[in-house]
Amino acid sequence: MSSPNTPYLPHPLPLVLIHGHPFDHTMWTPQIEAFSPSRQVVAPDLRGYGRSPSTVTRFSDFAADIEALLDELKVETFVLAGLSMGGQIAMDCYGRFPERVRGLVLADTFPAAETPEGVRTRNAMADRLLREGMRGYADEVLEKMVAPSADPQVKAHVHGMMTATAPEAAAAALRARAQRPDYRDLLTRVTVPALVVVGADDTYTPVSDAEAMHAVLPDSTLHVIEGAAHMPNLERPKEFNEILGEFLDRVG
Repeated sequence: MSSPNTPYLPHPLPLVLIHGHPFDHTMWTPQIEAFSPSRQVVAPDLRGYGRSPSTVTRFSDFAADIEALLDELKVETFVLAGLSMGGQIAMDCYGRFPERVRGLVLADTFPAAETPEGVRTRNAMADRLLREGMRGYADEVLEKMVAPSADPQVKAHVHGMMTATAPEAAAAALRARAQRPDYRDLLTRVTVPALVVVGADDTYTPVSDAEAMHAVLPDSTLHVIEGAAHMPNLERPKEFNEILGEFLDRVG
């Protein structure tokens, strides 16, 4: 118990990290290492990825799984962060249980629903992965996921996550993601501080997407990380962690 002269220092808020597609929780290794000494970090494998069995049938399955895990861990309130598909899952989580989220981090993601062309593209890719497996896809997109100049160990990690993902799980997620809702109106109603981060060279979710989210979020900060593509948390971990750390200090 504190003495009367000792200021009360509340425990820092837990940090919940949601990985993207087709990766697993080790995507967040630099952040887990940086922040777990000072706060609880929850970084699960999404359903169908990493060590998590089964596959999704609806995009909302991901948010329901996150909610159930946090209930099981008795994590009531937290800062929620997601990258790419993980950012869209974070938005879905905010729509589902906003009262538990104290800060929202959206990295290299976008809120709009899929276009008809996008639906066709995702379903065609799902068919391809089931037919061919993950390696050809991983080879093709590696230098869009991370910049060509990325550290070779980072490239190997990203490629390894992609090729380790079961094609059935990746295909199921693509089909579910193609049917996700539009989160643009939801972002205008976010009542907690938000952090928007994007790699300057991201072609999947370009800087313009991040700027659009920043513009509609009521209380947000935007950071563009130079020398990074779609995964700045791995490509430029020092810069990403500094930005995230400042945000965490602000929200608790």
